[in-house]
Amino acid sequence: MNTTPLSPGWLPEGTVYGTLLNFRHELALWAPHMNEAPYQAPPKAPVLYVKTANTFTPTGQPIALPSGASVEVAASLGLVMGAGGVAGIVLLNDVAVAHDSYYRPPVRTRCVDGFLGLGPECVPLDALGGLDALRELEIELHRNGVHKQTTRMSEWVRDAVTLLTDVREFMSLRPGDVLMTGTDCLPEGGRELVHAGDTVEITAPGFKPVVHSFVAEESA
Repeated sequence: MNTTPLSPGWLPEGTVYGTLLNFRHELALWAPHMNEAPYQAPPKAPVLYVKTANTFTPTGQPIALPSGASVEVAASLGLVMGAGGVAGIVLLNDVAVAHDSYYRPPVRTRCVDGFLGLGPECVPLDALGGLDALRELEIELHRNGVHKQTTRMSEWVRDAVTLLTDVREFMSLRPGDVLMTGTDCLPEGGRELVHAGDTVEITAPGFKPVVHSFVAEESA
């Protein structure tokens, strides 16, 4: 695994939105619980959350782990909006404090300082063959040089076109905004956990690697 720090070349210019339950396996695992309180029905629209600007960590820079927290990582594609629609795609490492519920994911688990690892570039959509071609992509996640997960876009519940269409039914996306297409879980339902001293590398065809090391949070 290449752990050489890469020069950051891209930062989000708008709001970053994450998407939950957009992979078939995780949706199937949650299905038995979706008729329980509080909503008593499966979600009909995409379930979104926000990754705030304090979470942005360029590739090659370390991410600090809060003391005592169980922290998970997962690979995602981000649709970067331009004036006429999707302008490009970025590879991301979505970091979160591990939690059980998919209902209204709290800011405190998703928006910890540094908890969105950014790819070094926004790849033009045309270079990847358009939105439909994204369904053929596979993303590899390695921790400390060991392969831990392959995320296949063919397993999306909503492909990129459908996700965009459904999100735009209830909100606008502006140039510079980023819509993440979701993260997949591991076979047992969780996501890869990281600890201080770990290095995570995320790769996909057509993208430069996303590399982040994890360190213990400094005491105040």
